[in-house]
Amino acid sequence: MSYRFEARRIYRMPTHFGPAPGPRQLPPGIVADRANSPRRLSVAASFLTDAALLERHLPDGFALVGDPVVTVEFHYMTGIDWLAGRGYTMVHVGWPARFDGTRDHAAGRFLAVVWENLADPIITGRDEIGHPKLYAEVDAPRQWDGTQICSAGWMGFRFLDLSVADLRAAERPVAPSDGTLMLKYVPGTGDWGRHALSQVTLTPAADPDMTIESRQVGRGEVRFRRAAWTDLPTMYHVVDALAELPVIEARGGSVQHSRGGKPYLDQKVLV
Repeated sequence: MSYRFEARRIYRMPTHFGPAPGPRQLPPGIVADRANSPRRLSVAASFLTDAALLERHLPDGFALVGDPVVTVEFHYMTGIDWLAGRGYTMVHVGWPARFDGTRDHAAGRFLAVVWENLADPIITGRDEIGHPKLYAEVDAPRQWDGTQICSAGWMGFRFLDLSVADLRAAERPVAPSDGTLMLKYVPGTGDWGRHALSQVTLTPAADPDMTIESRQVGRGEVRFRRAAWTDLPTMYHVVDALAELPVIEARGGSVQHSRGGKPYLDQKVLV
């Protein structure tokens, strides 16, 4: 007798072995500690760039909001409950945008690309909530002479460097935002060039489970290194598009320590 899908349970390929454990579906008997998991070091830097170049990378229905400022964030996470205490690192790249659909309207951060150094969150995040995730090798965070230093690469080719210097204590800024916007896209198998799924998703801004323990701001620098196809065979086009963005003006950086966080069960599809 063949198996059947259980209602309101999350499945991922291969589905034949039953509902899949992950960040939004823990095994029986395992209770998430949302207030303390994960522990997170976040290092970010921003820069003003050319608005016309940014607009090229916005999907249909999106428009820039305010200054064309790109923000790159490294999130080093440890003690993750759904990974039984293990950790991984995320690298986010985004800028302010607005989506106006036939029914829904939202403004916040457009998440252009995410790099992570572990397959499990890449698979779950792409399939379940629509984060545009790719794989990268991310060096451990390094602090030297008052500067926080971060870098990411792929099989020996380092394509991203970020640093924040001259750190000083600061409060977390409160900016009006509906949350993080992104495009969830699944290509059509066999029907090449067309999509099986293309939808705008929103992560609402509110995260009642996260606690900011400390925050510093400083002078931030970001550099994307242009790549040849031989350097990054499946994603040189992503890195080169970001490397083409001119740094017109540095817009500062931050180093933040936090704990806890929501499991993104509040993710929404906008139309």
